[in-house]
Amino acid sequence: MPLRDLLLGLSIVMIWALNIIVIKWGVTELPPLLLTTLRFILVAALLVPFHPVARRHLPFLLLLSATFGTLHFALLFIGLGQAEAGTGALLVQMGTPFATLLAVLFLGERLSVKRVVGLALSFGGVVVLAGGPSLPSALPMTLLLLSAFGWAVSQLLIKMGPNIPPLALAGWTALLAVPQVAIGSWWFESGQVSAMATAGWFGWGAVFYTAVMSSIVAYGMWYGLLRRHPVSRLAPLSLMVPMGAVVLGIVLLGESLNVHVLIGGVMVIAGVALIVIRFRALLGR
Repeated sequence: MPLRDLLLGLSIVMIWALNIIVIKWGVTELPPLLLTTLRFILVAALLVPFHPVARRHLPFLLLLSATFGTLHFALLFIGLGQAEAGTGALLVQMGTPFATLLAVLFLGERLSVKRVVGLALSFGGVVVLAGGPSLPSALPMTLLLLSAFGWAVSQLLIKMGPNIPPLALAGWTALLAVPQVAIGSWWFESGQVSAMATAGWFGWGAVFYTAVMSSIVAYGMWYGLLRRHPVSRLAPLSLMVPMGAVVLGIVLLGESLNVHVLIGGVMVIAGVALIVIRFRALLGR
């Protein structure tokens, strides 16, 4: 990979790793579902006017908005509000093993020995993480794993669904998710108006960063790299995101690196690596 593209890839990794920290900061000033709603509004406002879609695609996009917008993002924001950033980033990586199992069940894909070992390592890593002090209760882990499952279901839907440009997909999914998450905020949260009125750099900065930097800028750069390089060469970069989130959580949030996070994190990342990386292609063979 040329140095320019490698630096671009590392920039994307940093944006996504910092996104986990920014969400943690944001939910200190804005309720998580309200923050998710405002993020979706901004993404939709910036993308939908410039990326129209065919009317026949709206039912598919509505379904995707429920799995990707509500199930994945809403539960991610809620879960990160109650768990450490590094642990949350590692648990969200379980979307890949979940997606692998769904592909076996619904697409008839076959599991190689390498992938079976990867699945075993990933789920074993979650068990190790569950035994650590990073999660105050079972609720954050359940929410984050459900968020990962929502991502996996969404990837299956995208694979089976119509061919819609990525930015159009992001914009319309966000637009259709707005009422779903807004109703959730209205039903489960309180003090939304006062929270918006008193929110400072952390709250409104999180709305901007998660919408613009993470969803639009980083994904735009990522799709550019995908057009120039095979997935096998980019997969190792994506695995650096949870590692970056763990480091940033320690530096910026004062989180601790205990033995459960270290061992469980290594197991999860190694397992996901075995699932997604085609090592022969990576080595050019």
